Amino acid sequence: MAEMKDQIVILDFGSQLTQLIARRLRELGVFSVLLPYSASIDDIKKYNPKGIILSGGPSSVLEEDSPKRSVSELQAVAPLLGICYGMQLICHDLGGEVSKADLREYGLNHLTWKTPLLTGLTEQKVWMSHGDYIKSVPEGFEVLAQSESKHIAVMKSKDILCFQFHPEVNHTDKGTELLEHFCFEMCQAQPNWTSQGIVEDLKNKIKSQVPGDEKVLCALSGGVDSTVVAHLLTQVLGKERVHCVFVNNGLLRKNEFESVQDLYKELDLNVTAVDASHDFLSELSGVSDPETKRKIIGTVFIDVFKKSIAGIGKIDFLAQGTLYPDVIESVSPRGESVTIKSHHNVGGLPKDLNLKLIEPLRELFKDEVRKIGRHMGLPEKFLMRHPFPGPGLAIRLIGEISEKDLNTLRDADAIYIDELRNNDLYDQIWQAFCVLLPVKTVGVQGDARSYEKVLAIRAVTSKDGMTADWYDFDGAFMRKVSNRITNEVKGVNRVVYDVTSKPPGTIEWE
Repeated sequence: MAEMKDQIVILDFGSQLTQLIARRLRELGVFSVLLPYSASIDDIKKYNPKGIILSGGPSSVLEEDSPKRSVSELQAVAPLLGICYGMQLICHDLGGEVSKADLREYGLNHLTWKTPLLTGLTEQKVWMSHGDYIKSVPEGFEVLAQSESKHIAVMKSKDILCFQFHPEVNHTDKGTELLEHFCFEMCQAQPNWTSQGIVEDLKNKIKSQVPGDEKVLCALSGGVDSTVVAHLLTQVLGKERVHCVFVNNGLLRKNEFESVQDLYKELDLNVTAVDASHDFLSELSGVSDPETKRKIIGTVFIDVFKKSIAGIGKIDFLAQGTLYPDVIESVSPRGESVTIKSHHNVGGLPKDLNLKLIEPLRELFKDEVRKIGRHMGLPEKFLMRHPFPGPGLAIRLIGEISEKDLNTLRDADAIYIDELRNNDLYDQIWQAFCVLLPVKTVGVQGDARSYEKVLAIRAVTSKDGMTADWYDFDGAFMRKVSNRITNEVKGVNRVVYDVTSKPPGTIEWE
């Protein structure tokens, strides 16, 4: 993707914040790609990068088995930016000295600039997270700023810039401006990663990937991502070559199977609706482990698609709405870290399906998908719907799945979303939903003792789903939602609110 666009390569050394670097650059209009720190120099050169960023990470360059590579080799390709561990690796590899710090710097810190990169920048609040420090810089480097502990916080040479702090996080003042300096001043990159450019790149890629009269089966979930994929493929290849299948897996929200079909008719997509709810719920019966649920759902989806192909005729490709965060969480770019959770649409296709996989949005974040959907004319009310997980309500119903509990969860969720819309809160929130817990508590309903389930409600704000914070509702709204759910939904007598950010939690509970 973006072969004709200016690009920055980010080498991932294991930081939990690496994905945020990619997000910030794309917000500046510069395409960024994440590669493992060990990517070969030839693979890096294929992107013809305008610059290379070495991310932070949990390791110490003083450890023998820490991730390392030749900085000079990278320097010969493009200007470099080192962040946290990336700065220490650059210093260590080029002949400077890195040492263990007596006083580690975690969280907020204040810098004093000796030689400001930005006009008027003399003091700065930044976010740090490191246990080593730069004792002396390599030859040819100048120290530009120091931390409260008098540690070297910024160093620069002719074509290398290094920050001991994290400019990509919101806690760092003027972090975006510092990234702009690297991209536009040092790398001379152009901000040409726009909605129009993204759509053009995607269309060109689809044309080259699906040649001649080959046909595509597009898996529709009812969500924004798969719908944008279907609309994009149909624009490029035509309805006769793009066969969409919308599956009711029995895990959709209230009335969603019917309402989403109406939208697909408006978009003039070639859609076959399949009610396979019995197949999914039968396979999920008695299963409580979330990873097992996800794998079962993925397997049954493939079985449904096989049957659909038999009814359509020859199909060459399966299209999915996989996004970059799905890939990052399921398959680490480093290939070494712990998988956070598997995604049923990540990781390839079974060989006996005999289909090639096409995932046009695989390198995009959610907000970029919404931008290109808007550019292609999809309705705003649909584009701004909150994300809904591929496994559906299976991972919002904790424990074993039953039709009764699914209906309870659907009814409660519909009330919650209804109140968000009634109070003009829906568009302020990235994602809101209910979770039905396998826990019962004693209550009093209708002057009688009740022993019913607990329902958790969740609402978070986010830009891309990579990090998120819980939404701070006022008490009147919480009281209204709780009263409506406990009064109108059978099977629930207690409502609790989840006040966990991401990290440490994930947005979904499973």
